[in-house]
Amino acid sequence: MTNRILRAFLTTLGAATLAATTITPAQAAVALVADPVSYVDPMIGTTNAGNVYPGATKPFGMIAWSPATTKGNQAGSGAAGGYQYDVTRLRGFSLTHLNGTGCTPGASGDVPVMPYPGEIRTSPSADSKDEIFASDFSHADETAEPGHYRVGLANGTSADLAVTDRAGLGRFTFPKGKPANLLFRTSNSLPGSKNADIRIDAEHGRITGSVDSGGFCGRTEGGAENQRSYYTLYFSVQFDKPVVGQGTWVDGTLRPGTSRASGGEGFTDAARPGHGSGGYVTFDPAKGPVTARIGISYVSAANAQRNADAEIPAGTSFDAVRGAARRAWQGELSRIVLGGGTHSQLTTFYTALYHALQQPSLFDDVTGEYLGSDGKVHRLVNGQRAQYGTFSGWDVYRAQVQLLAFLDPRRASDYAQSLYNFAGQNGGEWDRWLHNNGPTHVMSGDPSAPALAGMYAFGAKDFDVRGAFDSLVRAATVPTANDTRDAGCPVQCVGQRPGLGEYLRLHYAPDNACHCWGSAAETLEDSVADYALSDWAARLGRAPEQANFLARSAYWRNLINPKATAAGPYLQARRADGSWVTPFDPASDAGFVEGSSAQYTWMASHDVRGLVAGLGGDKATLARLDGFFRDSVGKWALTGIDDLHYNPGNEPDINAPWLYDYLGRPWQTQETVRQIVNTVYGPGTGGLPGNDDLGTMSSWYVFAALGMFPQIPSRADLVLASPLFPRAIVHRGNGATITVEAPRASAGTFYVQGVRVNGSPTQRPWVSEAFVANGGTITYDLGTRPNTGWGTAPADAPPQAPLS
Repeated sequence: MTNRILRAFLTTLGAATLAATTITPAQAAVALVADPVSYVDPMIGTTNAGNVYPGATKPFGMIAWSPATTKGNQAGSGAAGGYQYDVTRLRGFSLTHLNGTGCTPGASGDVPVMPYPGEIRTSPSADSKDEIFASDFSHADETAEPGHYRVGLANGTSADLAVTDRAGLGRFTFPKGKPANLLFRTSNSLPGSKNADIRIDAEHGRITGSVDSGGFCGRTEGGAENQRSYYTLYFSVQFDKPVVGQGTWVDGTLRPGTSRASGGEGFTDAARPGHGSGGYVTFDPAKGPVTARIGISYVSAANAQRNADAEIPAGTSFDAVRGAARRAWQGELSRIVLGGGTHSQLTTFYTALYHALQQPSLFDDVTGEYLGSDGKVHRLVNGQRAQYGTFSGWDVYRAQVQLLAFLDPRRASDYAQSLYNFAGQNGGEWDRWLHNNGPTHVMSGDPSAPALAGMYAFGAKDFDVRGAFDSLVRAATVPTANDTRDAGCPVQCVGQRPGLGEYLRLHYAPDNACHCWGSAAETLEDSVADYALSDWAARLGRAPEQANFLARSAYWRNLINPKATAAGPYLQARRADGSWVTPFDPASDAGFVEGSSAQYTWMASHDVRGLVAGLGGDKATLARLDGFFRDSVGKWALTGIDDLHYNPGNEPDINAPWLYDYLGRPWQTQETVRQIVNTVYGPGTGGLPGNDDLGTMSSWYVFAALGMFPQIPSRADLVLASPLFPRAIVHRGNGATITVEAPRASAGTFYVQGVRVNGSPTQRPWVSEAFVANGGTITYDLGTRPNTGWGTAPADAPPQAPLS
């Protein structure tokens, strides 16, 4: 049906406001979830390009011990997260992983450890197709749960893994009567390695080693800038059984009896096959399972051992480590306690929350030391509890960091301080994609500004606020040499604010002098960042910066071409002389980053008024938005395959479903959000719509299932849809509690008939930052048909700054 007919249909359904009915005590009495860990399924997202990993990790843990699958290529795993569910062969269990990254072959995946029950006669690095030193496995003999992973392999061995923050216990069993070997493939990180080293001390049953890696996204176009090492992971292993044999290898040469080897693989497909180094130790299979107690560090092998000794003292049982990890996850997941809902819904929700709380990853040792972005060892600053690594800024600034600060402002403060520390060590430049401590320059824009402003708005204020703000302002106003370099472009342009000088002169990023990946995308991203700085400046009483950056936040409007197509305006890239880049196609990514003009047109989350004006008014904007989510006959178009429509699996348009709240049609936000929740997410391995991007897509789901979302990423007021669960209690970590009551909530009951905030009726489809800060109760009356009268007045719309 046409958009006009569709709107008429919905209006007819909701023409008469449904009368509120009394909620009975039976409806209100909903049992609360007592054991959220039991609902987590780490396999959700292991297909459909979710790129998650199922192995053992703690919340925000440094170690993530997880299997590395193989499709017959030692330099790949089948998925960038290191594990793909439908690939049932693996070559080891790596100590580090990132959740849901996109670039193949992935990031981290350092030091795969592999049990091998055979005579070692050739170099594992020569086994480039994983024909010998890998094994098939069955999912029927596999267990994955928070903090613990176990699998039995077709070669007769098994691996049982449990972890603390920086250390782990691996319990390996071997078949009777066969050799019992553990291979340490030190150079075989997912993206490759510059160098690796291993030292075997058989007398004391210990191995130490390291790998120099990095190279995230280094195989993409422009990736030569990042085919390099920027961190060293150290490890130290202690065994509970005597070592009775040993050996090492370098490239294709096996060296039985030796105790030390060095050598890396490189970072390209051409360099890696047949190269690398590692070592193995042999045990007496008659003595039973071998337990390896392993610690890791990015500072030194000595610190890796200190981490292991502090977190898993010698003699600690496997079950004790496993139990402690489970309790840690229970504590984090219990920050949101749900009542009601189906088992499938609870599984989807708590798994999403689990994925959202895996990053950022702890980066300092028990000594308080960590590796800085300058390659030097630093210590925590006064008042900082932890240094966190990894920041996929372009992804996480739109939902994940807000959820982190929403649930735990103190941890978010440490994260903000961590990013400021790294920027200071990087010459004052805030990199848009940090892998551990390493600037990779991946993606576009200046995401640190909305990320830190958003965390601050949600109550994360226990960091050097003014130092961080001043640093970001300087980066946004003073061009640097890197801002005019094309090194690494288009994917990994080195400048924090690429082409800043031209941007300030023209008030947009020119396509022919951008020094960026996607000039139109860069303009939008910088406008969002500038609004964040303006909003943050207002909170800090910095009036000049507030006014300056508020004006700059409207620069994106200079890319609205009113004559882009016969159907109407679109955002379009333009050159320095003001001319539009042609030919133009709304479905094309020309000038954009991992998206099209049709998708990016909705990204100006802070300036809906400007968007409405640019698209020709409320009526035209609503018609365009309706057509963004539905096809020409009114059917939902949410697959992400068609670049003219909504893509639920990537970040640029994930705010779009919430825009109806600003346009007097909150019931359409309610139905659109619920359609996405019900159809795009769910249990099963394909239950994520695409790359989880360090928990961003999972964070979107958590917010959506609660019926609220930070549509403007630098603010803490939340725009509303409707909750999926009859009851939800959010324990914010700052002492505040937010309770969401919706006794009639279900998958098919989601239209808001009325809302009370702390007992008082409201017509506003949003709640204020004060409510979020102080806590309270939102009570929904929900029905099966839209109420087209609630929340529709212009005065009810969520707030925005008065851009001129």
